[in-house]
Amino acid sequence: MNLQFISDSKGQTTGVFIPINEWNELKNKYKGLDQDEMEIPSWHMDIVMERIADYEKNPDQALDFEKTMDEIENEL
Repeated sequence: MNLQFISDSKGQTTGVFIPINEWNELKNKYKGLDQDEMEIPSWHMDIVMERIADYEKNPDQALDFEKTMDEIENEL
């Protein structure tokens, strides 16, 4: 893929240019990619809301991502 990164005057990346033929290939591969908004199925939202409620009830049971990943990698 021939991406071109767009930077501001400070050198910070602010965008990406994708050639139109590659954009069209992506749109064909991933239907709905060019939609402004994607609708999230209600069952997804139900699961997320349930997990948020569980976390709010028991925040001490949440695991730190970085620490957990380190532990997993050490066990490999």
